[in-house]
Amino acid sequence: MASQPVTASPLRVLEEELGMDVTAAKDTAEVSAEGAYYLEQVSITETSEDDYEYEEIPDDNFSIPEGEEDLSKAMQMVQERTADTQILEQKTVLPSKQAVPEVIEDFLCNFLIKMGMTRTLDCFQSEWYELVQKEVARLGALGNVPDVYTQNMLLESENKSLKTDLKHYKQAADKAREDLLKTQKERDYHRMHHKRIVQEKNKLISDLKGLKLHYASYEPTIRVLHEKHNTLLKQKMLTSLERDKAVGQISVLQATLRHMEIGHSYHAPHVKVSSKCERGNASEGPTQRSLREAKEQSKYKAKMKENIKDSEFPSDMQPDQNLYLCNENISPAKFDYKLNDIFRIHELPVSCGSKMATSSGDSTIKLWDLFKGNCILTFEGHNHAVWSCTWHSCGDFVASSSLDTTSKIWDINSERCRCTFYGHTDSVNTIEFFPYSNILLTGSADKTLSIWDARTGKCEQSLYGHMHSINDATFNPKGHIIASCDACGVTKLWDFRKLLPIVSIDVGPSPGNEVNFNSSGQVLAQASGSGVIHLLDLKSGQIYKLMGQESEVNTVVFSHNGESLFSGGSDGTVRTWS
Repeated sequence: MASQPVTASPLRVLEEELGMDVTAAKDTAEVSAEGAYYLEQVSITETSEDDYEYEEIPDDNFSIPEGEEDLSKAMQMVQERTADTQILEQKTVLPSKQAVPEVIEDFLCNFLIKMGMTRTLDCFQSEWYELVQKEVARLGALGNVPDVYTQNMLLESENKSLKTDLKHYKQAADKAREDLLKTQKERDYHRMHHKRIVQEKNKLISDLKGLKLHYASYEPTIRVLHEKHNTLLKQKMLTSLERDKAVGQISVLQATLRHMEIGHSYHAPHVKVSSKCERGNASEGPTQRSLREAKEQSKYKAKMKENIKDSEFPSDMQPDQNLYLCNENISPAKFDYKLNDIFRIHELPVSCGSKMATSSGDSTIKLWDLFKGNCILTFEGHNHAVWSCTWHSCGDFVASSSLDTTSKIWDINSERCRCTFYGHTDSVNTIEFFPYSNILLTGSADKTLSIWDARTGKCEQSLYGHMHSINDATFNPKGHIIASCDACGVTKLWDFRKLLPIVSIDVGPSPGNEVNFNSSGQVLAQASGSGVIHLLDLKSGQIYKLMGQESEVNTVVFSHNGESLFSGGSDGTVRTWS
């Protein structure tokens, strides 16, 4: 016969669960002593790993640079977590509630349900109710479940929750430790960066002081040189005056000799003066005589000016004859120029020699009579050197450009300045009238071209595009294209009707000193500082070079028929190319 499994009685199960004999109080005490749990509050302390003693930065204005917000975010996160930890560590005291003791049968049923012992639960309930019906008085004396077991269960659940909180705190502590290490590294980096900046600032301050002292040492020398410069300018002006007077006397003597050779008697004008004046003239020296003559001449000119009216700008201009020449000239452009002759006619650099009006570094413009070879008129009004001058088509006006950032128009008849153009911020290097019109073109070292109305003196348009100082600018024969060159060798073509750039040609790095079109407008010549003359074919875009100038080429111009080319260099020579 197979052995049957022994089923524990409900009372035995109760004793095993409670760890006591229902009738034995001694065992109950021992079990309660062994099953009791105690919790002790333990504070976890971590020693700081940062033993570095940092030096205090003397600068009180230390701040985190823009873009380095990680340090402030990390500090804010650590402060928030510290506040949360303090709140959790505080013990919340809740009002005590009257604990309701749980009866033994309910305790056992809940225990079996919790453990999933359904069959044991069924056996227990059936036997328990049978005992309840049979032995009501003895079973009712068992009472409720002792408080110690209820407390054990509560302590166990609290222990689990505390372990969970401890795990979270450890994770938060690890994260805080990592953030602290990162914050310490960022702090050290910013501190080192701040110290380096302070050192660089101190070095710059010391260098700046040294430069100020160095500059102060040059001020006396600059002041002395400036005074010498002014003295030399005055001497130069006096010398030029004496030279002009000497030229006038020579011209008078030449006229006298010419009359004597012809056989005509030359009578000097007889002036009646008193004896007092004769005695004064007898003791008069050459310098005083020259001053007296200059005063008399200036008075005479002043009287003449009062009787002369200002010239008027022509309103109806004649058509440009070059337009018909351009249409008739259908011959192909010439590029194979060869050097034929070299004429050494100057000792200084040649810039221009075909105009009756000349500009000078002494801030004056002079008009010359090519037949007599003497100066007939001098315009004064610029404050610095005059770089360029040009004639109006009517022949009554001359325009000039100067280092003093201004341009002026001079009236030949009234012998005065009619208008001054203001607008450029640097030296005005070139100026030219549009053919048979009252439009004026200027090029400046401020890298701009300006178009002016000569009658009103207003700037109508400015052209921007050059990156360096503009040295020269000119119109083509038809007048619809502007060519300009700058100090870096860049030549630009502009559409004068649309006022827009057409093309840019870079033949640098040597500066371009002057540009000129041939009579057909198909070829553009550029005088270069490298001694090369560049010829640009506007149809094909090809560039040809003329080699042979031994020095810097300052000016270049075509002959009327385009068969020859003339160039002037800084060595004082004029060269012919054909």
